[in-house]
Amino acid sequence: MPFKTLDDLTGLSGKRVLVRVDLNVPMEDGHITDTTRIERVAPTILELSAKGAKVILLAHFGRPKGKVVPEMSLEPVARAVEEVLDHRVFFTPACTGDAVARRIEGMAPGDIVLLENTRFHAGEEANDPAFAKSLADNGDIFVNDAFSAAHRAHATTEGLARLLPAYAGRTMQAELEALEKGLGNPQKPVVAIVGGAKVSTKIDLLENLVANVDALVIGGGMANTFLAAKGIDVGKSLCEHDLADTANAILSKANETGCAIVLPVDAVVAREFKAGADSETVPVDQVPADAMILDVGPATVGKINGWISQANTLVWNGPLGAFEIEPFDAATLAAARHAAAETARGELVSVAGGGDTVAALNKAGCAAKFSYVSTAGGAFLEWMEGKTLPGVAALEG
Repeated sequence: MPFKTLDDLTGLSGKRVLVRVDLNVPMEDGHITDTTRIERVAPTILELSAKGAKVILLAHFGRPKGKVVPEMSLEPVARAVEEVLDHRVFFTPACTGDAVARRIEGMAPGDIVLLENTRFHAGEEANDPAFAKSLADNGDIFVNDAFSAAHRAHATTEGLARLLPAYAGRTMQAELEALEKGLGNPQKPVVAIVGGAKVSTKIDLLENLVANVDALVIGGGMANTFLAAKGIDVGKSLCEHDLADTANAILSKANETGCAIVLPVDAVVAREFKAGADSETVPVDQVPADAMILDVGPATVGKINGWISQANTLVWNGPLGAFEIEPFDAATLAAARHAAAETARGELVSVAGGGDTVAALNKAGCAAKFSYVSTAGGAFLEWMEGKTLPGVAALEG
């Protein structure tokens, strides 16, 4: 990989290491409800601490838009970080200034300090050089372990990497290596599964994938738009009829590149969108006018699983149906479990990402069986779209 990692760092004792991490965790009534993101960055923090570095954590929380918003302070998060790490974490209610400099000066080798929300400063999102320098003045080395923020050219993702020797943390390294196996230099054949509600949010993704994968499975509400573009009546289903030309252009490009497009051949339909609603399975060209497609049917699952079995690499973003409610989660869960089984057998490299995708894999009880599951959201999607991520490019020098 064209960047340096923690393996390239030596002589860390007493060095000030600025570490960009993702601590933008979900919180309700002052309590963190999911510590997954903290757990992901823990190995980098603990490794640096164990090597005697002064570990200075930089992170954002929420969208304060350059203003101090007390409800978005990282102070409560510091306690959760401390619990996950099982290591004392000091909190400093600022991220620049004399008080911060004194706090860092007083750190012992191995100490960990979390600075206040970097987005309390407008210079963070503006990637202001002066703000970046004020942060860099407190460090000797920069480690970026926040792939989830790497698609933003901010002071703590891009600016610092231009001012200090820059390295990828373990989470960043794992993410980039997994994505390289998934799309950068994958073992063919490559199958991509893309689901979700709307084509309009994933046009760039679809256009990139049809030029780079052997088969593209389209599910979720977005499949309805493709079916309608092919002249199939989808009843009252969610469908972007105004994007018929876009769908047909993607189908045409896929034909040119030799990418097989896998669309539903049968569908689970209902008259109501609610748990336990009366439903039936019909061929996609026989959807009742008063019904809506809420999942793909078993024949389609069979086709999808057949493609997964043929693949050496699978990239997945988005559910196949309305997986949040039963019985419309059946197809997504079945395909996820099949992919997990193929991965466990050593037959498949499986890379998945996106909020709904992670939730679906967790529901299927198989997230841990995939080769890699990204929690990065927007950055994962932009990587799949083939876009350059500023935070990654800065590490490459």
